[in-house]
Amino acid sequence: MANVIKVFTVDDHPLLREGIAAVIQGEPDMVLVAEATNGPEAIERFRLHRPDVTLMDIQMPGMDGVDTMNAIRSEFPGSRFIILTTYQGDVQALRAIRAGAAGYLLKNMLRKDLLDTIRVVNRGKRVIPPAIAANLVEHLADDALSDREIDVLRSVAAGNSNKLIAKQFAISEATVKGHMKSILSKLGANDRTHAVTIALNRGFIQT
Repeated sequence: MANVIKVFTVDDHPLLREGIAAVIQGEPDMVLVAEATNGPEAIERFRLHRPDVTLMDIQMPGMDGVDTMNAIRSEFPGSRFIILTTYQGDVQALRAIRAGAAGYLLKNMLRKDLLDTIRVVNRGKRVIPPAIAANLVEHLADDALSDREIDVLRSVAAGNSNKLIAKQFAISEATVKGHMKSILSKLGANDRTHAVTIALNRGFIQT
């Protein structure tokens, strides 16, 4: 067992966890030691099983994958993570990589690339798919949206008017308009709808 890679899966979708288990099962050099469905459960089970590589869903209710990874890495700095996501957006990828993720995999790539990615990450190397890497490079020099701008954009995506947004955040309509002007400029968007589309594609906001 000394050379067997201990794998831990954290995802709130049972079908995805079953799929990962099926892919790993029968591999002579790895074993699935535990599964978790949310952040707090993941932290607890990580302490218990001390896996070599953790597969972490980025989108989970409550505590998301990056926050969970941060919590675990603060206690176990050498822990290795592969982030699983459906989003190709550069924003989520950059956040995960800055938090220490060694691998980043789109969920539709799991069957094809999962095993190789686990092995490479276990050796202490990093795996970023070419499409994600290209997105990161493309937006490297872009201005990031502020937390408030993201809040405003999320509210716009929910169909709220400037008046409702102003009420929601206890700010003036003029301030909302100022935020929108900055958002359009930073995203290179033509209008509110275009801004929401870009923000969804890049991962600033999620549906």
